Amino acid sequence: MDKKIIEVKDITKIYKIGDVQVRALRGINLTIHQGEYISIMGPSGSGKSTLMNILGCLDTPTSGTYYLEETNVEKLNDNKLAEIRNKKIGFVFQTFNLLSRSNIINNVELPLIYSSKNNTKDRRLRIMDSLRAVNLTGWEKHKPSELSGGQRQRVAIARALINDPAIILADEPTGNLDSVTGEEIMAIFQKLNQEGRTILIVTHELDIAMHTNKIIYVRDGLIFKEEKVENPIDAFKKLAEMPRLEDRLN
Repeated sequence: MDKKIIEVKDITKIYKIGDVQVRALRGINLTIHQGEYISIMGPSGSGKSTLMNILGCLDTPTSGTYYLEETNVEKLNDNKLAEIRNKKIGFVFQTFNLLSRSNIINNVELPLIYSSKNNTKDRRLRIMDSLRAVNLTGWEKHKPSELSGGQRQRVAIARALINDPAIILADEPTGNLDSVTGEEIMAIFQKLNQEGRTILIVTHELDIAMHTNKIIYVRDGLIFKEEKVENPIDAFKKLAEMPRLEDRLN
């Protein structure tokens, strides 16, 4: 984990609401290395979502510097930021953000549409590899409405993987799922991290954060503590101890 994926120095974010200035971030310093598995925790209004949006190039800081794989992000124009989001960052959201009228293949393929380097055969191989990584082989022609919440989140993860991004950003990825299905999603993230993926999860649930290797606590727009998780929860082991679906229905 020597290579720096993210380096943030003195990042601030100020929103203007009428004549009032809201300081969402007050000087964030953060370094994330390749292969790390990190969670960001904080109460509502702490600034964690603002920080996630900036790290995901969905928003720009008011001041400070942000390097993503040695690229100075805040100096990029909108087109370059869109390219960074497409190629270097995989997003997973609480609400899945899938196209309801499109099948699974088309949903997973979406980030590839903006990349001219992929021919049809290469695209299909990438899609199948991504679906295989989240155990959704055989569901390619189904639409989101035909899937469970857990399966829809798996599609979202497959879509996040499709361009082999430098980092996966997951915002409350288990928030809309029951405990067993949420654990299945955490098992996928655990497997992806073991394969070398860099993963950053925003969550308000300590139980979810304890699956990662480090927890970053955000409060009042500042990082006030970073804590190494000595014994992260093993999602596969926890799943094995949970009741099976048929047991839950009885």
